[in-house]
Amino acid sequence: MKKKDLIISIFLHGLLLITAYVFQGVVFPYMRINGLVPLLLPIASTGIALYEGQYTGGIAGLFAGILCDISFNQPIGIFTVFLTLSGLIIGALSDSVVLRGFVTYYISCAVILVAAVIVQILQLVILPAYSIPTYLMIPIAIQQTIYSLILAFPIWFFVRAISTHTDKILPSGRTR
Repeated sequence: MKKKDLIISIFLHGLLLITAYVFQGVVFPYMRINGLVPLLLPIASTGIALYEGQYTGGIAGLFAGILCDISFNQPIGIFTVFLTLSGLIIGALSDSVVLRGFVTYYISCAVILVAAVIVQILQLVILPAYSIPTYLMIPIAIQQTIYSLILAFPIWFFVRAISTHTDKILPSGRTR
């Protein structure tokens, strides 16, 4: 593997995550539906983990988690740990068990988004500074997950395009 090819791969994945961060933190707060902002960074990092494998998925999850923690203005580390672990797990599954394709990507995104919502709700329940009843958060969580899943479809095209490009410059012998 050439150093130049590795730099191109890192640049493309980083550009995808930064673009998702800008849309999640700058664009979509002005395009709220029922006051909700979609979660794009977990979707993007899930796609990278699925198509690029465990190590790249873990690094993408770490980077996406840091950006999520920054954009949500919450205790640092919650999404960093969550997305890093999810990237490692989905990447390991894609390296060994699951097929890489749109259906697997969409199911993986749904699982990660539901888990992200659970992480957000647990944070609000555990931290005493918030006094929001859990039963009020569940309908909001469902709506946010659906809103985010709608946007998983266009993100898949970018994840797949970058994956196809990196397969050309970094052949790994993986089948899709």
